[in-house]
Parts: sequence; structure tokens; C-alpha cells
Amino acid sequence: MRSTCENVDGNADFETALGALPSGYSEGVYQGRRYGVSVRRSDDGRRNSLFARELAGADIVSFNMYRLGSGNTSLKPCEMSTEKVIDFVRGFRLLGRKSS
Repeated sequence: MRSTCENVDGNADFETALGALPSGYSEGVYQGRRYGVSVRRSDDGRRNSLFARELAGADIVSFNMYRLGSGNTSLKPCEMSTEKVIDFVRGFRLLGRKSS
């Protein structure tokens, strides 16, 4: 899949990492800091969004991603760099889930 993300190498790794995140709310760690992450996906899989907030700080990561009819992927970070978004999704690790 081609990407319209500018100056991004290895975008397939980003899409694989994003695809591995569960829809809805989850918590995990990025660069030693804990984040709450909400992932939303449209039923047809063409629209995806992520909003992450550092739980003990002020950092936020947010973007929308669109799969276009042309086969391209358009990544739209929300008031932050594409690099920050890519690095976060690649480096974020879900916390282990406790069984009930």
C-alpha cells in the first residue's frame, strides 16, 4: 500500500503496529511513560483515529488515517508532527491484561 505520509520510511511497520492495537480504550507504555489510548475504526476499515493521553503528564498524540480509493493511505496528525505519531504507534506497548 502506498502512503501520502511525507518523509516517512517503513510506513508498513506503522500500519502493522496500528492494526495490532485493539479498538476502544486501552493502556500501555511509551518511552517509560503510561498512556491511555482510544482507537476508533470505521466499519469499512477506511477511517481510523487514535487519541492518546499521558496519564501522569501532559503529552498527547492524536491523528486520523484514511485509506483512499486509490489504494493510498493518508495520515493526518492533529497539530503535531508525522514523526511523533509514527514513533508513538511503533513504540507503544500495551500493558498486560488481568484475567478476571
